[in-house]
Amino acid sequence: MTEHPATPTTRGGAAQAQLEMVHTLPEARVVDRIQYVTGLARAKRVIHVGFVDAGYEDMQAQAGTWLHEHLADVATSLVGIDVDEAGVERARARGFEAHVADGRDPDGLSGLGLEPADLVIAGEVIEHLDDPGSFLDGLHGLLAPGGTLVLTTPNASGLLNGFAALAGAEINHPDHVVLFSWRTLTNLLRRHGWEHVRTATYVPSVKQARGEGAKGRVLGLAGRFVLFLERSIGRGWAPFVADGLIVESRAVDPAA
Repeated sequence: MTEHPATPTTRGGAAQAQLEMVHTLPEARVVDRIQYVTGLARAKRVIHVGFVDAGYEDMQAQAGTWLHEHLADVATSLVGIDVDEAGVERARARGFEAHVADGRDPDGLSGLGLEPADLVIAGEVIEHLDDPGSFLDGLHGLLAPGGTLVLTTPNASGLLNGFAALAGAEINHPDHVVLFSWRTLTNLLRRHGWEHVRTATYVPSVKQARGEGAKGRVLGLAGRFVLFLERSIGRGWAPFVADGLIVESRAVDPAA
């Protein structure tokens, strides 16, 4: 079982405990998610976990925003892993190497017999999982020594949901069960044997759905305005107001 550090209240008074809840954010910059992650993958052996992006691959393929396709253009080798059997079959039909496996199952992952990768990418996956710690444990076996794990996920500190709350709403994918901040995600990574290397942030796009009516158009315009603020403020001085996180980590050296 993972041992967790003592809570702040066991090390001092209430004032000290409150101070220990304030965490300085690292240096970061707002980037284009696809360009940034693709740059990390250039000339690397890559394993892409959760690559199908179920329910969105057709839309993303048409828009040219399916990350897996961009990775295939730059990686030395690329393997996709996903629990979506139909999505894996569609990818195979398009010529991609792809396997059905659950990232929370180390035995299932090792049974694939994959060559360890220089880069493991899990984009927009961890926020869907009931047990994200087991998922992070399972990814260790996919990486070669010195390799890098890249997670992308929505950012709890993003402006979009703060503004939505003022209107009595919350913006979230129906399948999400957790929303990470930089601190909570890197804390979870550390508990499961990963050391933070670097963070960037990104601003997603808002697309207008067909036939959604006047209310949908108003919401779309409001969302675009808030995301414009995220880009402007994020690029100016506060990158963590952006709505997405990209966190790079490496396995902790047991000998260190």
